[in-house]
This record gives sequence, structure tokens and C-alpha cells, in this order.
Amino acid sequence: MTHNRKHDQTASDDGRRTSRAKLRILLPHWIEHNEEHAASFQRWVARARELGWEGTAQGIEEAVERMAACNEALSAALKGLEE
Repeated sequence: MTHNRKHDQTASDDGRRTSRAKLRILLPHWIEHNEEHAASFQRWVARARELGWEGTAQGIEEAVERMAACNEALSAALKGLEE
């Protein structure tokens, strides 16, 4: 059985293009989704503080900060697709 390298390379290139196209859609979606969650988290920080639950508020704030860091990484990944 002979192996057709050109065919394999074309299939590989098509897969790369498809994956790049998918990531160009998914990454901005994930970033937007995270921003929506972060906004909700912030509302709950305020509510937790109103109720006197400072430890809970601080924990949620930490999650907001981590979400921002996550979005920075996702933005860098998106930028990497353009290079």
C-alpha cells in the first residue's frame, strides 16, 4: 500500500484551517461569556457585602480577578491566531 504524502498534507492543511476558523469564533465567544459571568459575579459581591458576608465577597472578587486573567490569556491566544 502506497502512502500519498500530498494527500495527507492537504488533509492536514484543511484540518488546520478548519480549527483556526473555529477558534476565531470560539475565543471571542468565550471572552464575552466570561465577561457576562464577571458582571454577574460583581453584582453578587455587592450583595454579599450588603449581607455582611465579607469573606464570601472577597472570594467572589478573587474569581472576578481570575476571570479577567483568563480573558487576557484567551485574548493572547486569539492574537496568536492572527500571527
